[in-house]
Amino acid sequence: MIQTIRGFRDILPKDTALWQHIEKTASELFENFGFQEIRIPIMEKTELFARSIGEATDIVEKEMYTFPDRKGDKLTLRPEATASVVRSYIQHKMHTSDPVQKLYTIGPMFRRERPQKGRYRQFYQINAEVFGIAAPYIDAQLILILNELFRRLGLSDLKAHVNSLGCPACRPDFQKALLEFLSDKKDELCENCIRRMDKNPLRTLDCKVPKCREALKDAPSTLGHLCSECEEHFGTVQRALKQQNVEFVVDKTLVRGLDYYSRTTFEILTTALGAQSAVAGGGRYDALIKELDGPEMPGIGFAIGLDRLAEIVEQLEKKYTAMPPDLFIIPLGDRATEYGYLWSSALSIAGVKTEMDFSGRSLKSLMKRADKLNAGHVLIAGDKEIDENALVLRDMATREQHDISMDNPVEQIVAILRK
Repeated sequence: MIQTIRGFRDILPKDTALWQHIEKTASELFENFGFQEIRIPIMEKTELFARSIGEATDIVEKEMYTFPDRKGDKLTLRPEATASVVRSYIQHKMHTSDPVQKLYTIGPMFRRERPQKGRYRQFYQINAEVFGIAAPYIDAQLILILNELFRRLGLSDLKAHVNSLGCPACRPDFQKALLEFLSDKKDELCENCIRRMDKNPLRTLDCKVPKCREALKDAPSTLGHLCSECEEHFGTVQRALKQQNVEFVVDKTLVRGLDYYSRTTFEILTTALGAQSAVAGGGRYDALIKELDGPEMPGIGFAIGLDRLAEIVEQLEKKYTAMPPDLFIIPLGDRATEYGYLWSSALSIAGVKTEMDFSGRSLKSLMKRADKLNAGHVLIAGDKEIDENALVLRDMATREQHDISMDNPVEQIVAILRK
């Protein structure tokens, strides 16, 4: 028997109602804030991610699904969405119609990392990106949107962690101080951190190896090296969050895992799945659009781990299941089956969620199936009912019955169900 690839999984019908609820809640909220949906390909040229995410990141070095096509071009299954959305913004010259673009996308990403609870090699994200706004208020607003989304989904045990990574004007001083600190700790660092010291010392702060985290706990903070403009920007973000009663903590260790971040960076953390882990995160990437050969344009965005979020929402008392059918048609005989098929199709087109059984089983067994499906009504149609021009429409909750004539039965049923 062929089974799924390790780290990949099926999202079964019993779970999709919950996923659809989350996606619909997110889409409605985003669109209220002026976002529009964009759909991007799952595969891009490898160069896009190497240039945007960073050559020295774990994602590019170890986790990407990369392969040559028949012409030898290197292609990669997207490990994240921001680079692809930026590529689309540049390629389609969206900035020429309006530099300010608010875009969101929902879909699968791919990373070859160790599968574990809430983490898969094909995983799903909800992404939101804003281009063309440099003001710190949009930073605060994105964190507010995340906070509001989780509130609408019924989550409560979450907290925002925020930090500022500075800008090209002030980061060199920080990197110099960090490099001096790392040089003294070289014997306590893993091979990856030692190698990254020369390429990008900031990457060491994102290392997950316990001995490195212990060695780096007293490392210099970006907050101690911000220029006046970055200090003012970060101060405004915090002030706006306080004014909107968004709970947050300033976390000087938060650097995120991608090279393109600058200034504000943030994560939403939860303990709902055991150990504290991030369910959403993002930040500002003001230089990324220009680095990918676009115009000089600021950008900021976030990503939500949909797999992990679905697990958390599933733990709440409220259950999300597929909507039961409004009507279950019970045909008794060949003639009734032919009529019933036509009625079920017409009713479904008319907006009545309709199911029908084609098995030819008895009335008793089909009534049991209607109960199992939790159908709101059943339509009983046998030769006797057809000949007497009196089909039986029964309300499964109240047991109230209506006679339906063979003259436009679809219209009669729609009228009764929509009362």
